[in-house]
Amino acid sequence: MFVGYRRISTTDQVAGYEAQLRDLKSHGCEKVFSEQVSSVNSKRPELERAIEFVREGDVLVVTRLDRLARSVGDLLQLVGQLEAKKVGLKILDMAFDTTSPTGRLLLNLVASIAQFEREIMLARQREGIAKAKAEHKFLGRAPTARRKSDAIWSMHHAGKKPADIAKALGVGRSSVYRILAGVG
Repeated sequence: MFVGYRRISTTDQVAGYEAQLRDLKSHGCEKVFSEQVSSVNSKRPELERAIEFVREGDVLVVTRLDRLARSVGDLLQLVGQLEAKKVGLKILDMAFDTTSPTGRLLLNLVASIAQFEREIMLARQREGIAKAKAEHKFLGRAPTARRKSDAIWSMHHAGKKPADIAKALGVGRSSVYRILAGVG
């Protein structure tokens, strides 16, 4: 059985999300697990469900490598989980299929190159941010809660609990506590 997995990081990527579903269905995926979550520092519950769902002889199908794994280590861990269950992995845009030795070799090579490219991109990004900071062009994200401190104090004096204040204003509860403590 072909089992698909699709993921987008933000809701702005709707066209890509729909294209992934189209490609997975056209490849014959009978079941598709879908989620809208960033792969960085996030749980991916639908990916976990997909890995739990697949059985020996199944193939997990993704449209692109970056929709599945964060890094080479992450990819190798996922492939290891799939291999332990005797499940293959197919990446459509690269025509990789880990059910063959050649497919496994190529997957490892491409994953290493992808991680290298990502690390180079992040290094360039850090350099750009450092330069912008040195030129006083990059000030960072504006503190959201601090701009709402008057509203926080007003709601606090009205008897609202910090958790309710945080929810109503769309800020973190710890930010509310810091402002009320005079720290932020």
